[in-house]
Amino acid sequence: MAASSLDVVGIGNALVDVLARTDDAFLHAQGLVKGTMALIDSARAESLYALMGSGIEMSGGSAANTIAGLASLGGRGAYIGKVRNDQLGAVFAHDLRAIGVRFDTPASTEGPATARCLVLVTSDAQRTMNTYLGACVELGPGDIDQRLVASAAVTYLEGYLFDPPQAMAAFRRAAEFAHGAERKVSLTLSDPFCVERHRADFRDFVHNHVDVLFANEIEICSLFETKDFDAAARAVRGECEIAVLTRSAKGSVVVTRQDTVAVPAAPVAEVVDTTGAGDLYASGFLYGLTHGRDLDACARLGSLCAAEIISHIGARPESPLKDLAAKAGLI
Repeated sequence: MAASSLDVVGIGNALVDVLARTDDAFLHAQGLVKGTMALIDSARAESLYALMGSGIEMSGGSAANTIAGLASLGGRGAYIGKVRNDQLGAVFAHDLRAIGVRFDTPASTEGPATARCLVLVTSDAQRTMNTYLGACVELGPGDIDQRLVASAAVTYLEGYLFDPPQAMAAFRRAAEFAHGAERKVSLTLSDPFCVERHRADFRDFVHNHVDVLFANEIEICSLFETKDFDAAARAVRGECEIAVLTRSAKGSVVVTRQDTVAVPAAPVAEVVDTTGAGDLYASGFLYGLTHGRDLDACARLGSLCAAEIISHIGARPESPLKDLAAKAGLI
């Protein structure tokens, strides 16, 4: 197998986040379930945006956040995702390229606008997301660059992308290209409601195509239809090479066919916004994995990156993660 020129290529929903603070009463009035992601149409996106308080706009998307975190650690990343040739699409592309991430997916010249996610953050730091997929639904198998996937040690797939109709075909093609080049395939389950919508497809894809799985406690329990985390952890053993299960303040558990590695959460002075915690955990873990670290070190890197991201508003690092990791003796 030839040496990889990239550490990770991420494939996901390319969107711009709009973050605003709110309260439980607003969520209730709008019929929103705290801490989850709901898909909305363009009309709902416009009406909800009009009701939101002043917000912060920044490029986002789960897999894109992970690749941004990887770049902040000094890793070599690329991204595949669909935007429209509009203002938000240009902003999204610029933000990734400016931090050293390769982004070559051609923008759509017609059809839906660039996607956006309206993120409502409550005082308990929970984020409730409302996503208009827009141009994301245009991503299909033809957008998967075989040479790019083959050049990356890991291809990282975003579970949110299971919702658009062509996504499964695109994911299967990406997995085919990655494994054909003797590379690894990684998947994040993304959201418990997403798992409920696509449980059978997720189970099949994990079993047949995934080497490294990321899931939080609720997601992995949903995947295996149990309320018992330990039962879910047992069920996932052997379904893939590595299952990385995050448990918020309880830390994380890494499950392989032979071992279980438990790592505590990294300390954080104040939890401000949990947006992107799982995304950035994946950044740290995948950086460690692609740089030869053992599973304990990978999980500690993940926890460190998650702690940085929840200490401020937004899902992109404010402090260079490479410096934080070096100070902690992890790289």
